[in-house]
Amino acid sequence: MEALLSVAFDNLSSFDGPKIKKGLKLVEGLLAQICLSQPTSSSKSPTKKPTPQNETQPDAPKPKTLPDLAHDPAFREFFKLQEGFEWNVAQRLLTTLDRLVAKGGDGQNDLLILSALDLIQGVLLLHPPSKALFSREIYMNLLLDLIEPVNCPAIQCATLLTLVVALIDTPTNTRTFEALDGLLAVTSLFRDRDTSRDVKVKLIEFLYFYLMPETPSIPRAGADGGLHRSPSKLARVFGGGGRDKEERERGTQTRGMEDKQRLLSQLLPEDHVEQLVRDLRTSAPFGVVLL
Repeated sequence: MEALLSVAFDNLSSFDGPKIKKGLKLVEGLLAQICLSQPTSSSKSPTKKPTPQNETQPDAPKPKTLPDLAHDPAFREFFKLQEGFEWNVAQRLLTTLDRLVAKGGDGQNDLLILSALDLIQGVLLLHPPSKALFSREIYMNLLLDLIEPVNCPAIQCATLLTLVVALIDTPTNTRTFEALDGLLAVTSLFRDRDTSRDVKVKLIEFLYFYLMPETPSIPRAGADGGLHRSPSKLARVFGGGGRDKEERERGTQTRGMEDKQRLLSQLLPEDHVEQLVRDLRTSAPFGVVLL
């Protein structure tokens, strides 16, 4: 796995578009290998009769379940490699994304940015401690830059989803988002008449998510800037379920719905914010009923 990551990182470090694309494809292939079960040929099943559709095509690979991942050697190796700076995929993808943004917009470059954002989402879900990177202003600002109106709607939508993944269960990152006027950036985009309908839908979904009460942080960054284990379900397979005093203190930096409603009401009409809160309490858009 180190050899594959080494080749991928070499390509991601390039300024050449085709090489960056190759690096992204290598990372995508690795994540797919970890997350998907091996496809089986339909001809191996004695009960399945050949048809024109399955005669020449193998069964599609299926996503592995969380218990499968916990005992999967490839996932365990990947997770352990992510604990160090040298092999951390999220860090490399963010560095590449930063260069792509600085390069300027064109069709091919936008596709590379979209691919990088999708992979960042996947890596953060597989290795939650990597979310600690977004407690740093440089990386949070990178996402906020990508929701600016100068970017195409597809990038704005993908960035909003990446932002949700970076903030979920991580109040430390949410405080960084707020400190950098992230709420102002989101609400300004929502109020902009030129914002596309698809982006506005994603913005409403983001505001629903933001208003949800918070739980203590999953990842944390150590004094050495390293990444530490998460108490999430994925991390428990490595015995990382405990919290030290510092983590408990950081976990108290949370906001409830009322506090967030007050902040949001400073940027949007109060009746709009109240409607969002009513929807959260009655419609349970995330499958959770809030009392």
